Amino acid sequence: MSKIGVMICGHGSRSQAAVDEFSVLAEKLPALLPDWPVEYGYLEFANPVIRDGLDKLREQGCDKILAVPGMLFAAMHAKNDIPTVLNTYAAKHGLEVSYGRELGVDPKMIAAAGARIQDALDKANADLGPLPNEDVCLVVIGRGASDPDANGNVAKIARMLHEGLGTGWVETGYSGVTFPLVEPCLQHVAKLGYKRVVVFPYFLFTGILIDRIYGFTDQVAAEHPETQFVKAGYLNDHEKVLETFAERITEQLSATPPPNCGICQYRTQVLAIEGEGTQSITPAQRAAIAAEKGRDHPAFAEVPPPTCVLCKYRTQVLGFEAEVGAVQESHHHHVEGQGANAPGSNVADCVLCDTFCTGMCRLEAADHHHHHHHGDHDHHHHDHHHDHAHPEYPHAKHPLGPESARKS
Repeated sequence: MSKIGVMICGHGSRSQAAVDEFSVLAEKLPALLPDWPVEYGYLEFANPVIRDGLDKLREQGCDKILAVPGMLFAAMHAKNDIPTVLNTYAAKHGLEVSYGRELGVDPKMIAAAGARIQDALDKANADLGPLPNEDVCLVVIGRGASDPDANGNVAKIARMLHEGLGTGWVETGYSGVTFPLVEPCLQHVAKLGYKRVVVFPYFLFTGILIDRIYGFTDQVAAEHPETQFVKAGYLNDHEKVLETFAERITEQLSATPPPNCGICQYRTQVLAIEGEGTQSITPAQRAAIAAEKGRDHPAFAEVPPPTCVLCKYRTQVLGFEAEVGAVQESHHHHVEGQGANAPGSNVADCVLCDTFCTGMCRLEAADHHHHHHHGDHDHHHHDHHHDHAHPEYPHAKHPLGPESARKS
């Protein structure tokens, strides 16, 4: 009989506070999963890395791993990097590694977000005077990705919160990559005439991007003293978040587990196993592997699975048509376990911004064409040379996207 272990796959951060908060969440999960050992690891920057957590589970005798991405939505990290790391490890050590869904759009996640916003509303009513919710503008800020499906899910969460709380208006913004970014989003909101604006970061943990959201909130608030800008807390280890994580783990053992990117059969997968070179597994080969295990992958059903319907790697999504069938591989080996306190990981080391990271580092890197960055969390400059390509985000030059940071 298989011994099951649980693996929580975090993104990782150069912010020690973010790493600490993730570890606290991972340490609280075993109470909801008392029958299985639980470990965690990070994709990049922080330690332990994912394979360290997998090693610990293997050392405890686990031969079946239920892994989940510690992420709100599925974009490049959840669709490419984590499944590649997990599948490579499984192939190397002969383990069965199952990969669950991201947290996604879920009633429990909406309840957790609503609770954080309600706390901010209650405090504002107590400190600044009562206002009915219909006289308050809600701003929901998501991470932002080069994947329109993930970005669209942030907008759906915002709408669900808007209707659930009955706020007067809602706007959706993003901390990086896409548009509108935080500052242009808040400048737009300031023109709407609402007396009070609640800014809610739909994020799991703190870090440079939370600092950016709150920093721009303070900046725009100073420019518009007639408007009360209120900062809501992020999700963190809310009990409903923990419950959603637990569900993403246990649903993998159900009679009809949801399809996920770890077993994607729309794309060729590249595994890089130490000492064995690179292996490319085609969709047909992945289907054959599934068939050997007695599994019919829903990707080949007449109707594509809900988790795959809007995937830009599966079908032509408006504006992203060139990315259909892109190879699934990890792009983050070079930043595994670098450490949250690596040189350059804080604003004090940056000559481009003052009190918080504005995102100028990404623009500088793009201008010089020789720095390789994986998001606004990479606040400093490293030269990396790779043999894989990253498709350029089609709206990288949008005036309300990263280019808006040049004004500062």
